[in-house]
Amino acid sequence: MREALQITLLTQRKSRGESCMEDHELIRIEKVSFSYGRGRDVLRDCYLRLEPRDRLAITGPNGSGKSTLLALLVGLIKPSSGRVWVLGKLRQTEGDFREVRGRVGLLFQNSDDQLFCPTVAEDVAFGPLNLGKSREEVRQIVKETLENLGLEGYERRITYQLSGGEKRLVALATILALQPEVLLLDEPTTGLDEASQERVTNLICRLPQAMIVVSHDQHLLRQVTNRKLVLTQGQLVPAEL
Repeated sequence: MREALQITLLTQRKSRGESCMEDHELIRIEKVSFSYGRGRDVLRDCYLRLEPRDRLAITGPNGSGKSTLLALLVGLIKPSSGRVWVLGKLRQTEGDFREVRGRVGLLFQNSDDQLFCPTVAEDVAFGPLNLGKSREEVRQIVKETLENLGLEGYERRITYQLSGGEKRLVALATILALQPEVLLLDEPTTGLDEASQERVTNLICRLPQAMIVVSHDQHLLRQVTNRKLVLTQGQLVPAEL
């Protein structure tokens, strides 16, 4: 009787166009497609789910649409078709995704797209301040976040004068300072030397959040993720790690 009632309720929700997202799921996309125009379908009828404690690897050739997929999950671009659920709600409007961006941290592939304040401390503090944290709280968050990434003493460094690897670490710090519920990491070890790659890998391993990691770094993926999808010809295909 109980199972029959659940099925009936789910059918009713689907018929009304409501979320069919399971309570334990953090992200779900269904039949999502995206095109940049001129007949180029980057994504075609993609399905994906992310659950608590899930660590999902996404790989694929350069230009296959991996970064596009992450951008769709936080509403930076809109799908041509299909539906996106994040944190239990169907997300369609800019207002829907504004809430998402405060709770889901996206690390861009290009660090220069993420860093825009004069100093490292200001960049790392920007997100927490906009979430309403007090200045004392923010100072502590900045201090602890930079320490965790081995960036002690970088607070007053000029961001645009940093090396590519240093920028990558600071960009990651800006995401972790938000204390997000979900992480979307686009090539988190790109541009880092071997020691920094290992430090970032170890740090990500210790993080409690569910995450999607886009990377060509097989060592990182083996250490950090528990399942894998390959984006090929516009579709997500399960694969072994």
